[in-house]
Amino acid sequence: MHAIIQAIILGVLTGGVYALMASGQTLIFGIMKVVNLAQGALVVLGAYLTYTLFIAFGMDPFLSILVTTPLLFVVGVAVQWTLLRPLHSDDAAQLSLLVTFAVALAVEGVLSLAYSTTLTTVQPAYANFSWTVLGYQVNMIRFFAFLLSLVMLAALYLVLQRTKFGRAVRATVQNPMSAQLLGVDSKRVAALGFGLGAATAASAGAVFGMLNSFNPGSHYDLISRLLTVVVLGGLGSIGGSVIAALVMGVASSLVSALASPVWSDFSFFVVLLLVLLLRPRGLFGARTRGAL
Repeated sequence: MHAIIQAIILGVLTGGVYALMASGQTLIFGIMKVVNLAQGALVVLGAYLTYTLFIAFGMDPFLSILVTTPLLFVVGVAVQWTLLRPLHSDDAAQLSLLVTFAVALAVEGVLSLAYSTTLTTVQPAYANFSWTVLGYQVNMIRFFAFLLSLVMLAALYLVLQRTKFGRAVRATVQNPMSAQLLGVDSKRVAALGFGLGAATAASAGAVFGMLNSFNPGSHYDLISRLLTVVVLGGLGSIGGSVIAALVMGVASSLVSALASPVWSDFSFFVVLLLVLLLRPRGLFGARTRGAL
């Protein structure tokens, strides 16, 4: 029983980080109906930027988010404005897959030239610190990463619910044509929404770099996990993605503890298959297009 509870604690903390990664992916799909295959590469880019700031300037990885988040926001806006916006609307959904995958490959190539393909990690002085709470180990980085995810997700919720931009986003998600007739600049909303999705990748990348060894090719495994979370939660539902991320984090951790770490990654797809057999639209896929 002790091992199970310890695995659940680890799974919840890990799931919070996946939730932050997947929220940006879900936001981009909700606004643009674009499956962003570059999201994993942007997370890895965020991890490398954090690594650079840590090695070159001694900046704490959590503080580096103040630099990397606005930087990747600009990158996201630039990618949408220059590469996705010109796509013909009739073929945008299909062509965007190719474009975002090309962006992922480009990011991987640049990072390979700049950093090589050797695995690396971000190791602050407190990397191995942990607390013992009622006999259970709580890793410091995972705990603060979970708190960071909560803060970022809360900020994203406030932006979507309390700002003019958020109302424009929700209107675009619910009915793009009606939103344009009401004066919403859908192109501007799409660019800012893609930038916001990229910004969440920067925050998640800082945490990812501290918890995992990574290289420029790490985005392949990462995007498969993010797509699993997004589909499981229901395409377009940020709340669904958060719950799905927690479910997948706990499931993976339990499999690793009770069976073998070799099977922990495979558990993502087993859980996805079981849920989709019972509920093909995902956990929250039955909601309307305004599920954000």
